[in-house]
Amino acid sequence: LLVKGTTRVGKTRLLELLATQDIHARHVVIVIDPKGDADLMLRLYAEARRAGRGDQFYLFHLGFPEISARYNGIGNFARITEVAARATNALPSSGNSAAFKEFSWRFTNIVAQAQVALGRIPTYATLLRDVTDVEPLFMEYAHMVFRSCAAQGQYTDFEQRLASIQAQVLAKKIAVDRPIQTRTPDVVAMIHWIKESRYVDSVLHGLVGAVSYDRSFYEKIIASLGPFLEKLTSGAVGKLISPDYFDPDDERPVFDWMSVIRQGGIVYVGLDALSDAVVSSAVGNSMLADLVSVGGKLYK
Repeated sequence: LLVKGTTRVGKTRLLELLATQDIHARHVVIVIDPKGDADLMLRLYAEARRAGRGDQFYLFHLGFPEISARYNGIGNFARITEVAARATNALPSSGNSAAFKEFSWRFTNIVAQAQVALGRIPTYATLLRDVTDVEPLFMEYAHMVFRSCAAQGQYTDFEQRLASIQAQVLAKKIAVDRPIQTRTPDVVAMIHWIKESRYVDSVLHGLVGAVSYDRSFYEKIIASLGPFLEKLTSGAVGKLISPDYFDPDDERPVFDWMSVIRQGGIVYVGLDALSDAVVSSAVGNSMLADLVSVGGKLYK
């Protein structure tokens, strides 16, 4: 249904009426409001209470983070590649920017795969941290891979061999490629060990590729991604869309579309687009992509 009309002719009031009918008919109701109409928000809450569905109502509003529920737009996915697609979707892709967007997608995808393999839930904040400084994630993932191999009887001496290579690096007995000369000795040793072991793992080799770039060159490649993610992770709004699942002091609920649909929920989303168009656009894009993904799961 497309409703067209100029200002103050009743478009939002019609939306209120349709949403009210759906609430009382016990349907799942999701209203995404780009600007954030206060009367619409209050009406939906009031009708949810009148229908006895107050406990199913979620308010998400970028303009009122202190009372808003929290939402992680990249934490739920059917395919891991969706994380990178949602995180980089709002980056400019015309002209010369297209190549930088592709590189940003690649590194974000590698980081997201490593995070999930390590048992973490990706958020904008953790993506920013690990894409900006990939070394800690690389070392943690590499140690996890080879400890898992050692537990299965492969590369059982990798700890000793790694220490030996690191000692040789410190003694300058191993030639170090120019791009990785700025990396720490333990990282250089791990890169040498991975090449020596010839272990096949696409994520591991993707992380090797990321840390093997010259630092200044790598920073130029992700130059557009870093500032964009910083906008999504700064201040109170950052905690809203990059929720800390282990913060006992934050009692604001965290919702996702699948749980909302399963419990027959009502969600009002105020994107506050007039105040910050960049963040509202990124969050809106992410929410709709997430909703489409959930729709794909249900359809299958």
